[in-house]
Amino acid sequence: MTAKRNRTHPSIQDTGAVYKTKYVLFISFISALGGYLFGFDFAVISSALPFLRVQFALDVYWEGFATSCLAIGAIGGCILAGRISERFGRRSGLTCAAVIFALSSLGMALSPAFLSFIFFRFAAGFGVGMASMLSPVYIAEISPAPIRGRMVAINQLAIVIGILVTNLVNYGIRNLGEDAWRWMFGIGAIPSLLFFLGILILPESPRWLVQKGKKLEAEKILSAIGNNVYVAETLAGMQRSLPGNQRAGYAILFKKAFLPVVAVGVGLAMFQQLCGINVVFNYTSNIFESIGASKDDQLLQTVFIGGVNLLFTVFAILLVDRLGRRVLMLTGSAGLAVLYIIIAYFLAIKSVLVSLFLLLAIGLFAATLAPVTWVLISEIFPSRIRMIASSFAVICLWLAYFITIFTFPLLQEAIGTDNTFYIYSGICFIGFVFVLTRVKETKGKSLEEMDEYLSVH
Repeated sequence: MTAKRNRTHPSIQDTGAVYKTKYVLFISFISALGGYLFGFDFAVISSALPFLRVQFALDVYWEGFATSCLAIGAIGGCILAGRISERFGRRSGLTCAAVIFALSSLGMALSPAFLSFIFFRFAAGFGVGMASMLSPVYIAEISPAPIRGRMVAINQLAIVIGILVTNLVNYGIRNLGEDAWRWMFGIGAIPSLLFFLGILILPESPRWLVQKGKKLEAEKILSAIGNNVYVAETLAGMQRSLPGNQRAGYAILFKKAFLPVVAVGVGLAMFQQLCGINVVFNYTSNIFESIGASKDDQLLQTVFIGGVNLLFTVFAILLVDRLGRRVLMLTGSAGLAVLYIIIAYFLAIKSVLVSLFLLLAIGLFAATLAPVTWVLISEIFPSRIRMIASSFAVICLWLAYFITIFTFPLLQEAIGTDNTFYIYSGICFIGFVFVLTRVKETKGKSLEEMDEYLSVH
């Protein structure tokens, strides 16, 4: 059979190495179930907030904390994921995340009081933090370079599918009474179980195996992905990156050799959250309440947002390995800066047109900053510090998420919803300048080639 009919592709150097796209896709989708659960815990709060406000009599401070405490847990999850995955493997970290997802979903659903709800929301953050770091890194480490961007973007696709399905289910059960929010959270235990079962058939990351001196096991896994030439080339590249690849702590990230690329990764991670788009996901009800929308209309808007998010994420998967990372990041940051100004204007005059431009902003973010940031975080760091640097970048991402989500209700009350979006517009302009001056294009390069490329260009 020809390579095309076997769904295999030549390597970027066209040396005779071929790989099996279907198998890599299968592995990526299983790992990306962690992204689905990330999307669930991220989105469920938006639909549940109108019920939680009544159930627990929340003011703006506690409303902001109930929404954003997920990020505090996620920071702890990133640290935990880095330690577990470096010592026991990527699969062990993903398994731990699946268990946490299941227990926290049931815990939130059964919470008798607000403090117990906060505890389990915080615990859910641990699962989100672990999955947000491990799923894209695992996919990046197991994917051939020419399709790595698309494969890692599948994790983002799973996140937005999780958001959309969660919003659809929550809209359907909104009329179950004052305890509808308990069902909204409890349903998360079902995909958590599926994720746990899927992990049982995942292979370990061959790059982790090589780092641990388990070359034969790595070779066996790579043989399932590609032909002998692919296996030989990939193993050779991994072994070249091994010298000096000892276990590293966070202090190594601040050494002169690594600090520039770490600064870029952290900057991208924080910009993705500080740009403000996630207030639209988490505070849909607040935003549309400010223009007079009913509770049903507020929940319906979450469904529209989830649908647009999914559609444009599919476009991103098709574009990230064609147009490249840098052009998509520039397009997203510049476009959001402009759209936020328009959104602020329509919020000020309480026009229903704000819905259209919010959906455009969601679509632009989904096609650019949302998936590409995760792709870059998973690939730009040198092999020696990849896991610890990815962990640090994602910790900073969740810290930025906490700041953005916690402060939105406070800013909304202090200066108004419209003026808050002017702040986000300014942040997006700063992000555009940052990407333009600091971010290099990385499409089509193997993870081993990236070490040399980013150090000499």
